[in-house]
Amino acid sequence: MKIWIATGGTGGHVFPALSVAQELTSRGHRVIISRDGRVKKMVADGAPAGARIVSVWASGVGAKSKMHQVLALSKIGLSAMWLVLRFVFSRPDRMVAFGGYASVPAVFAAHIWHIPTFLHEQNAVIGRANKFSMRWVRTLMTSFPTVDGIPENTSARVVYTGLPVRREFLDLAGASLPHASKLLITGGSLGAQILDDVVPTAILQMKNKKIFITHQTRPENVARLQKLYAENKIRANVLSFVHDMASAIADSDLIIGRSGASTVVELETIGRPAILVPLGINPDQNANATSFANLGGGFNIPQDKFTPKWLSATLTELFENPSRLDKMAKKALVPNNAVKIIADEVIK
Repeated sequence: MKIWIATGGTGGHVFPALSVAQELTSRGHRVIISRDGRVKKMVADGAPAGARIVSVWASGVGAKSKMHQVLALSKIGLSAMWLVLRFVFSRPDRMVAFGGYASVPAVFAAHIWHIPTFLHEQNAVIGRANKFSMRWVRTLMTSFPTVDGIPENTSARVVYTGLPVRREFLDLAGASLPHASKLLITGGSLGAQILDDVVPTAILQMKNKKIFITHQTRPENVARLQKLYAENKIRANVLSFVHDMASAIADSDLIIGRSGASTVVELETIGRPAILVPLGINPDQNANATSFANLGGGFNIPQDKFTPKWLSATLTELFENPSRLDKMAKKALVPNNAVKIIADEVIK
């Protein structure tokens, strides 16, 4: 069977797509992967052997100027027309799209040629590109059991599959907590400055500072945080990039970070309690954090309530009650069979 996999313009769209591509290839299916220029290297490095890679012309519409929006929509439209023509000569048997504006042209072309189309939504609230594409989709596959914003008039089946994660996370699923007062802060993104400001201040306010901290931050903040922790005799490893995030999560008793879909599902796959601080301008992150908190695995804390006083008291209570962390870890654990479920759904 020939299966077309359409990726989006970020790693959150690409890595799940590549995991499914690997699975389908291992089952003997021919895979074609479409992507735009933003993720060219990412796809080239992770595509399975034998997979064909096709470029499309697309970019995010976003909250930019009217001129940028018109240009972005024009790119998407031209790519859609090109794929419609391409399918005259090389038509896939299935279309699997992983969201983002770069996947829209492939979904439209598949609709024109009546190709069964499967769309994956990574967040707990449906994104704009996916919401637009829903009119042409046979099956919507979701990362979370409940997803807000799905159009009420859709005829698509909605199937909870989970979100594919890399093999290293699956290998550490259900690992026991280290019980060594280890705290991981994932604050390396542009919108995570609040974590760098609040977390160190909160730890300085704690009476018992016997915590070991792994603090991922932006490169320009590394030296400042290293100095702050060292001057206050707090054990800490400050770095700008975590090469093995799966091991870093598994080796921690508690995680503090944003709540992108990949982050939340990685926490659920291994089973780790967390304090999640959604990016205020991103409704996706709030929905993801709410889903995680509803499991009992941690906290969904708005930015305006994420204060040093609150965090200091919360960290003290959690690290002085390791049995509570154990209970949170067990509640956070969600078996992840997403790759197999998605592959089975596509080819059945």
